[in-house]
This record gives sequence, structure tokens and C-alpha cells, in this order.
Amino acid sequence: MSQSQADLAPDNLSAVNPQESIDRLLRDLRTRRTGLSDRDAARRLLVFGPNELVRRRGRGWPRELIGQLIHPLALLLWLAGLLAAVSGTTALAVAIIVVILLNALFAFVQERHAERAVEALTAYLPMTVRVLRDGAPKPVEVRELVPGDVILVEEGERISADARLLSGSVEMDLSTLTGESLPLLREADPFDTRGPILEARDLVFSGTNCTEGEATAVVFNTGMHTELGRIAALSQRVGHEDSPLETQVKHVAWLIAMVAVGTGIAFVPIGSLVAGLSLGDAVNFAIGLLVANVPEGLLPTITLALAVGVRVLARNRVLVKRISAVETLGSTSVICTDKTGTLTMNRMRVTRAWTPGQELDLTASPTDATSLSAARRLAGAVVACNNAHLEPDRPDEEEGDPTELALLHMSSTLGLDPGAPRGERIALFHFDPALRRMSTVDRDADRVRVHTKGAPEELLPLCRAVAGPDGAARPWGEDDTAIFEGIVSAWAEEGLRLLAVAERDVDEVELPGLTRELAERDLTLLGVVAMIDPPRPEVAEAVDRCHSAGIRLIVVTGDHGLTARGIAEAVGIGHAGLRIVTGTELDQMLESELDALLATGDELIFARSSPEDKMRIADALQDQGHVVAMTGDGVNDAPALRRADIGVAMGRSGTDVAREAATMVLTDDNFASIVTAVEAGRRVYDNVRKFIVYIFAHATPEVVPFLAYALSGGRIPLPLTVMQILAIDLGTETLPALALGRERAEPGLMARPPRERTQNVIDSAMLARAWGLLGGISAVLVMTVFLVTLRHGGWQLGDDVSSGPLHDVWRQATTMSFLGIVACQVGTAVAARTQHASLRQVGLFSNRLLWWGIAYEIVFAAILVTVPPVQQVFGTTRPDLWQVVFIAPFPLLVWGADELWRWNARRRQGVASLAPRPPRV
Repeated sequence: MSQSQADLAPDNLSAVNPQESIDRLLRDLRTRRTGLSDRDAARRLLVFGPNELVRRRGRGWPRELIGQLIHPLALLLWLAGLLAAVSGTTALAVAIIVVILLNALFAFVQERHAERAVEALTAYLPMTVRVLRDGAPKPVEVRELVPGDVILVEEGERISADARLLSGSVEMDLSTLTGESLPLLREADPFDTRGPILEARDLVFSGTNCTEGEATAVVFNTGMHTELGRIAALSQRVGHEDSPLETQVKHVAWLIAMVAVGTGIAFVPIGSLVAGLSLGDAVNFAIGLLVANVPEGLLPTITLALAVGVRVLARNRVLVKRISAVETLGSTSVICTDKTGTLTMNRMRVTRAWTPGQELDLTASPTDATSLSAARRLAGAVVACNNAHLEPDRPDEEEGDPTELALLHMSSTLGLDPGAPRGERIALFHFDPALRRMSTVDRDADRVRVHTKGAPEELLPLCRAVAGPDGAARPWGEDDTAIFEGIVSAWAEEGLRLLAVAERDVDEVELPGLTRELAERDLTLLGVVAMIDPPRPEVAEAVDRCHSAGIRLIVVTGDHGLTARGIAEAVGIGHAGLRIVTGTELDQMLESELDALLATGDELIFARSSPEDKMRIADALQDQGHVVAMTGDGVNDAPALRRADIGVAMGRSGTDVAREAATMVLTDDNFASIVTAVEAGRRVYDNVRKFIVYIFAHATPEVVPFLAYALSGGRIPLPLTVMQILAIDLGTETLPALALGRERAEPGLMARPPRERTQNVIDSAMLARAWGLLGGISAVLVMTVFLVTLRHGGWQLGDDVSSGPLHDVWRQATTMSFLGIVACQVGTAVAARTQHASLRQVGLFSNRLLWWGIAYEIVFAAILVTVPPVQQVFGTTRPDLWQVVFIAPFPLLVWGADELWRWNARRRQGVASLAPRPPRV
């Protein structure tokens, strides 16, 4: 590496000051106004690396796979396998290890698949950029851009690196970095060294858009050294906590571990000392308890249910990056939403126009401006003072600021052709955010005019005349001021965005020294236009569904409060009252005051808010126990998106950094998609609870036989073998459990309030239903068929079944215990399909996958008890016909008992459910 190249190494790049003189900057960057040579650029590419944002990877796949192997439930199985190996039961030890590996592999594959779903999104930065290489323009790949390159900036292009303007002027959309929605002027001449770097008037930044103009610029930072990369790196350092389900599953796993180990420790001495079992029998007993208590299919079933939720949401234009976030969506209690593009269509349109003496409703049929002199002057002025372009035959190819496009559409409504040739533009005074206005100087035929548009309160002091109804100018009067202020105030109260339009004639002698200050004086007011970004038609219904579901909505926007309130009220937000809090007011609030405001439960609008405000609001809501979903699209939204429980980025208008920081990406930028995702999250959570009930219900009939064996001192033989338990937990149980994860939403899903953040996925009522009702009935039925089979074969209490004719009777009895549990599983699967509603409400055959799973379960069980080689492995035998008939009613008995239990629960809740409820906020 040469010395000059070493001086430009990334570690020394911070010494390059982009706000120093341009000659000094070019010298420090070792470049020229004509750019680099191809060979020099290639060398620099080796030094600086590709111009791309580096995504910080999470845990590598080996660590993720190991994590699946050492989960608490897996550790229990490892313990059972170790005990089996120590006791000499090698076949059982191998079977348990195979179960552990299959579970871990299945869960790992599903998790990786879901996390890669978002990688289908297109890259944010453009693929190529035009640069000067060897003094001539040429396209190069963005990733090959290096410090010292001179890029060509043109209207409609997205900037690919941080650069200093060398020549020309451009208007830049910096909203991705600053949140400011209005384009800002950037010029090569100012040599601005004041204030923050993002406000420098001669710098452009990676990830921002050029909305107008042409310029050349020298690159001084690329990749992760840009402002975009810096914020991306900061946002990646903000970690995320476990989702509610992740936390609860860990709690459940440890609960199961304690129950399994506790029962094993408690009953081994009972079996050895009280029941008189040998040490070998006691060890086998401990293994059986461990295997019977561990729901081997729980983790892969939960993983698959969440993965299914990811795929369902993807079909509904929602990409979820972290699989566990699907469940978090279901517990969302507050949605902090942006306005533009999320609640609205992000398409400005003019709805009204006012000229002195008349008010036009532009939502009605088109008006011929040729019969309205004042309206004709107004329409002509907005066409002249405009940099946008309409394509009547290709609306998708319209170019320009949305506000200016709306003004062109207004002129078309008034009967003018906005695509007709415009007059010669002599000068352009760009929109200035401080002055809040824009002006052009145009020659049309033999006249030269200044056309100005801007905020009404800024234009009014510059006006000395007003255009009358006939279009002729007359002096400004006090009555005109009152009328003007009245219409502005009334329309602003409705949430409309207002622009005043004015013009004046210019003498030819004024042109040579015409400055902005001289041009924008003694204007004639032509009128005021009111525009609105209309709400999406589907949002009102989505808002209503949020209110029915008890979800609170808070609008956090950078727009004016009145405009935000107009949109919010139009879609139904704030039906119980809507308070507007400005960014200035929020800055002055103490944390206790903000907490008190949010604790009221009212729906609010935070207007003129910053990304820091979003983080502050999210923190306060989370401290109050809420699960918060936060929307955002800009780079500066990334920290807030990571801080929220669910960060929601926009897929169309959002930046790469926002999508990287978010948990969820809306490919259509639509608020209604958030509500769809919440509903899907609730459905997934309900389904997780359903198959937990299904899986847990079988622990009782698997454990009770071991207890009967131990408490009877071995006089009652073991009703099940450990291999048969593994066949149940992994063979017959798994597919129906997976099918329950695909269950449709239960009636009333979005009519109940969100659950508390601290609510357990497993509660006492669920355990009573699973272990007590479903499991208890199943255990009674299974022990009954086991003892009946033994008695039918001539067994008496205390008889030895380890050899002789009674051994075959015992094998047949354990086979019937196995088949009895399978039969009870069928009834449990049907019962677990609903938590509250009756089976008739959800439909007997609405989940066809479940019936296929039941069919598989029956076939699998039949193979285990009829195929000789399999019989040898699992210790089963072929049942008699009367035994099959005996267990045939088991499914109906199990389901029927649960149906009666749910009917009684609904009857007890009937009065409360029929009583009128206060509206949810």
C-alpha cells in the first residue's frame, strides 16, 4: 500500500473534514474535480471495502443448534437417556437420544426459515451510480464507490454515499435521516461550516433522494462510515428482550422439569423402601416418570405453529423477521402509528380552493376555469410555480413532490392542461423551510411574472393587493384580512394542509439584479388551496376492530396536530376524545407528567414529534405494563423500532435501516395489515394454548400407571412401557398437535381485551382442564381397560407377570393401555379445538388437517400392534375384537365430558357476556 493510500485508510478517515474548504477537502481525499482513475478506485476499494451497510449477524447456526439441544426439556431427556444407559437399557437410551436430535433439528430448521423471510426484500440503495472516472461519466456498481469518487447527482436519484457538492444545486429529501418531509435546498457555493453536519447546505448523504436539480459531488464517506451507516450501527447495538411466549415457554419448561424430577425423587424411595422394588426397577421407574412427564413434541409444535403464523402473515403482506414475534403481536395493547402512508394513502390531493368572493369544492365534478377569472389565474400560477411533471397516460410515472403533483391535478380539475408547454423560467427561488415559501420568475409571451406559493401566514404580510372575482387586482383592505384569516382558521381546524398562492408582474429592468427579497414583495394574493392526504378506505374498519379488541391507538407524527387530528377522527381514532400534544409540549413534560398522561387510557396525538419522542413514549408505555407496537420508516426511527416490543417498518417507503431494526415489515405500508397481524398473533397464541392442553392431557394417563405400580408395591404390574410412552409422545401425538396449530380463529377472538404482559401461557384453569378433566378421565379409562384385560386373562392382584402365560396377558394389557391412550387422544384433540365455544360453533370438519392427523394416529397405532417386527420393539401384541369394541367409545366420553364442562362455563358467564359493556379505549 502506498503512503497516500495508507493516509486514507478507514482509521484515518475521521481526519477528513467535509466542512473545510473544497480545495483542502480534495487534497485530503487525494482526488480531483474530474474524479479518480479506474486503477486508483480499484486500489481504494481494497482499502475501504465495499460501499454497503454491514448487517450484524446474530448467533451462528452452531450456537443456535446447540441452544435447541440444551433447552430444559432437552436436558430432562438427556438425563433420562443417561439413566437408561447406566441401567443397561441401551435400546431405550438410543431411542431417547434420537428423539432429542430430531426435536432440536426440527425446531432449528423452522426458526432459521422464518428468520430468513425478510431477506426477500429488495436492497435499499440503488444498484448503480454514475461517477467520473478518468474524467468521463460512467456507471459503476454502488458497492464499488470509494472516498474520492466524484458522483453525478440528478433529479430522481438516490444518493449512495456521503458527499460534498462541487457544482450545481439540488433539492434533497432528507426525511430518511432527519424526519423532515419537505425537500431542502443544497448548493455547492455556500461553504457552510455552521451547525450540525446534517444541516450543512453543501452536503448530501447516503440514503437520501434528489427531488430536483443537478450537481456533482465528491464522496468523503462510504459504507458504515456514512451517517446512514452510523445510525444503522447504533440501532443494531440496541438488543431485544425475550418475547412473552419465549419467557413463558422457559417458565413452562422449568415447571415441567421440577415436576418430573420432583416426582422421580419422591417416588423412587417410595418404590424402593415402601413398595420393596429392586434398585433396577426403581431406576426404570425414574426413567418412566421422566419420559412420561416430558412433552417431547411441545417445542417443535410451538415452533411450527409460529412458523405457520409467519407464512400466513407473509401472504397478507406482512413479513415477520423473528418467529417468536408472531405471538407478541397477539398481546399488543397499544399501537403507536404514524400518519402519512400508514393511516393515509400518501397521495396528496386538493379538495378546496378559495379565491376572493368564491369557494370551490374540487371533490365534485371538474370545473371549467375559463369561466372563473380568479380561479384561472390561481390554476395558472400553481402550474408555473411547480417542478413536478404529470404523465396523464402513465400515472405510475409521475415525478415530483406529492404536494406539487396535487396542485397539478387541481389545475387539471379546473380545466387547464398541466402538461401544456410552460413559459420560459428565468429564475427559481427554491422552497426555504425557514421562509416556508417558494417562487419562480417566468416569462409568458410578453410578460414576466413572479409566482409564489407558501404558508398562508408567511405570504399574507407580502401581499399588497388581492385578485377580485373577475381576476383584476384591487388594493388589500381590512375586510380582506378578516376574510382571509377566517377561511384559513376554519380549514386548518378541519385538518387540511393550506397553501396560499400569489403573483406580481416584473419589469424587464428589474431582472438583472432581481433577488429573492425583491421578487417576493408587493404581491397580489390569488387564493388559498386546501389539500389532504386521504385516509386509506380500509383503515376505519381496522380501527374499529382495534377498539373491539381493547387495543389503544396513539398517533405519533411529525405533521401538524390539526392535520393529524382530522385524519385520526376520520378513521375513528379518539372516539372518546382526542388530545393533541406537540413536540414542544412533550419536551417540557417531566417523566411523571408523561406517565400520568399515558395512564389516562385516552387516545392521543403526538404532533411535530421526533424519533427521540417515539422512544420516550414507548418506554413510558412499557413501564406501565403495555405491549407496544411502534411504526416507523426513517433511519432515525430505528432506535425506537428496536425499543418497542414490536417494531413495524414500512416496506415501500421505509429505509433499509428501519427495516433492519424492525421486527415486522409491512410490504404495503398499510395500518390495516398491522391489525391483521395482531389477529394472527392472537390466533397463534390461542392455538399454542390448545395444543398445550392436548399434550399436557396425556401426561396424566401416562404417569398414573407408574404411580399405581409404585404405590401397590409392584402388585399391579406396569401398565405401560417406556418405549410405548415414546411411541405415544412422538408417534401418535405429534401430527394432531401440529394440526391444532393450524386451527381457525375461535369466534370472538377480536372481541376480547389483550392479555396482560405478565399473564402466563399456562394457568391454573388450563392445568385443571388438561391434567384434571381430560387427563383424569383418560387415566380412569386407561386403567380400566388395563385391569379388565388382566382380569380377563386370569390375573390376580400380586401375580408375577414376568414370565409364563401371564406375561403374554400382561403384554396384551399394556397394548390395550397404549391403544386406550390413543383413543383418548382422539377425544382430547377434538375437545382441545376450542377453549370457550362449542364444537358446533367452530365446525366439526373445519380443520381437515386434524382429521388427517387422527387418521395417521390410528394407522400408526395399528402398525405398532399388528406388525411382528414392530411388536417386538414396542412390546405389543394384536388385540382381540372385544377389546377394540371396549375402547371405541373412549373418544366420545373424553370429548363429551369436556363439552359439558365448557357449556357450564359459558352458562355461568352468560349474564356477564349479555350485559352492556362500556366502549373500549
